[in-house]
Amino acid sequence: MSHAANHAMTYEISQRFFFDAAHTLQRDIEAAGSRRVHGHTYHAEVSVSGMPNAKTGMVMDLGHVRQAAERVRSQLDHHLLDEVAGLGAATLENLCGFIWQQLSGDLPGLSKVRVWRESVGDSCTLSR
Repeated sequence: MSHAANHAMTYEISQRFFFDAAHTLQRDIEAAGSRRVHGHTYHAEVSVSGMPNAKTGMVMDLGHVRQAAERVRSQLDHHLLDEVAGLGAATLENLCGFIWQQLSGDLPGLSKVRVWRESVGDSCTLSR
């Protein structure tokens, strides 16, 4: 089947990265540990959707996606997230929104940002 056969179908490419960062968080539950400075290894995946370019056969060159992801990763990795301008409280939701905001100009077709912590099994996904 040709990829042009069904116009309702789209392709989604993605790139994963991780960062280690510390933060504090004001919470009603598990409050004592959250209020102290503590850290996590965060995993993130960014996805771009669209149809492959007729000449290149690619939705977008994954090299561009990797470069954009690395720029965002460097803003977060080994930082105190409480001090990252524009992030707000270091929640999974705010991390998704921050990553989206940082990448949206560089990655036309950005369709999904997922952030998760393997160690505790929680995640957040922001998609359009």
